Parts: sequence; structure tokens; C-alpha cells
Amino acid sequence: MILKQLMRKSVTNKQVTVAVAAAEDAETLEAVNQACEHQLARFVLYGNEAKIKSILERETEKRLETGEVTIVHTNSPQQSAQEAVHAVAMNEAHIVMKGHLSTSTILKAVLHKENGLRTGNVLSHVAAFEVPGYDRPIIVTDAAMNIAPSIQEKVQIIENAVGVAKAMGITTPKVAPIAAVEVVNPAMEATTDAALLTQMNKRGQIKGCVVDGPLALDNAISHVAAEQKGIQSEVAGAADILVVPTIESGNILYKSLIYFAQAKVGAVIAGAKAPIVLTSRADSAESKLYSLALAINVATHN
Repeated sequence: MILKQLMRKSVTNKQVTVAVAAAEDAETLEAVNQACEHQLARFVLYGNEAKIKSILERETEKRLETGEVTIVHTNSPQQSAQEAVHAVAMNEAHIVMKGHLSTSTILKAVLHKENGLRTGNVLSHVAAFEVPGYDRPIIVTDAAMNIAPSIQEKVQIIENAVGVAKAMGITTPKVAPIAAVEVVNPAMEATTDAALLTQMNKRGQIKGCVVDGPLALDNAISHVAAEQKGIQSEVAGAADILVVPTIESGNILYKSLIYFAQAKVGAVIAGAKAPIVLTSRADSAESKLYSLALAINVATHN
């Protein structure tokens, strides 16, 4: 399974340090504990020291003695976010991980003009799924950051996802801009954007991948569906990356895969100076562990 393969690959990258903002959260610390057990990385935990120690000592007392975990006391979630981001900005850590704080708080620190991790590029959410019964991983973007991205933003969303796919070992990712139909309809912006993205890829304006769309979800991931509709395309039925038109469609697809299909997922925010593990507070420790493995591979990919 690709996510477990990423974990095994991450073991060779143990020099990576993860800065965890507001680490006083049981699921986050369970993911940290599992990551330590798999020797994936070192961790600096920013947050309320007493609360962090209470959880760690209750669950993982031996980890306090190995040097794999360092605790830095902070007085608020805002301070935790600022110090975790600053550690990455100063190359003292390589990945930022969100703990028990709001997404807006961590992103405010990431996007700070002077002390953040801005690159001038769009930040986007990239989720890698293992779906039971499906023969390969599937990447979905963007399900959590960009509400209604413009064509220029979609270009950068694709570029971010392609970088993640390459870190996963997909040499030339196949990218499907998803719409409700597989033909261009001027009344449906998702189809016209998809056609433009396809042409930009053919003209060399989007590199390192193959883009073809618009494609509906069925003919993007199923050769049978593509053949039934007479679609001849290198991407149809073989898409590695699904680019959704809006955050609503992406969020619905993301949660449908998890809750209906029991898919496993690892996700990162790409486009900043370093990968950001921005899982939901409701996500399981397993999802956070897979997200860490994905982020480690992205951070160390050349």
C-alpha cells in the first residue's frame, strides 16, 4: 500500500525535524508516538508543557527519554503557531504540523509577511488516498484551501499537486481537471477552465505532467467508463491527480472517500517554503501519521 510504502521510505529521512504547533492533543501526540516508533523524524512540540507531558507520559513515557521529542513551552496557540513556523523559517525544522488550534491561526503564522513561509505561490491542499478495491493511489486537490480558484490559481494548484505526486514516486503524473461532463460547455466554467489547462499543458506552460480535461469523475478514473463514452486520452481512466473545480466539490469528494469508501488518506498543504501538515482536529491518528509520512517525502524530495 502506497501510504505504508511512504512510511518505509521516510525511515531513510530521519534527519527531518517536525515542528508541531499546539501539540497538547491526544490524537496528534499518538501520531507523533507512532512516527517515533517507525523512526520517521524528530519532533519539537510547542504548547502547554504540563499538558503535553501529561499526555506523553500517560501514553508514551519512554519517548521523553530518547531525544526524539523536545517540548517548548508556549502560553497560547498563537505563540505556538508563531514559534513552530519560525523554527521552519530559520531551518531549525523542516515541516510544520498543526495540533490543537484553528486552521486560521496556523495559516496566519505561515502567511506572515516577515516571519512566515510565503513563496508568492498559491497554497493548496493535496490529499493522497488509498481506496479499497482501487489499483493505485489517487490525489485530490484542492479540498480545503481555495474556495473558487481562478485559472491562474488552478495552474499553481496543479503544480503543487504534481510536486507531491513526484515525491510519492509518480514520475509523470496524469492530471484530470474534473467537471460534471467531459465536453466543453461555455455555460459551465469548470469545463472551459479544464480545456484551457489542457491547452496550457500542451504548450509547455504547465510542465512535468500530462493534463487532459474536462473529464467527469467516472471517465477520469475508469477505463471502462472512458471506453463506453468513446474518450481517447492518455489521462482518461488513468488519472493520478483529480483537480476539482471548487472547494465544495473537493470537500464532498474527500469526505465521501473516507466515510463511504473507508479510504486511507495522507494530506499536506503545498506551495509554502516547507510542507504543512494541516489535518483536521477530527482526523484519526492514522491519518495524521500518513500525512506526516507524505510531508517527510515532500520535504526531502529532490
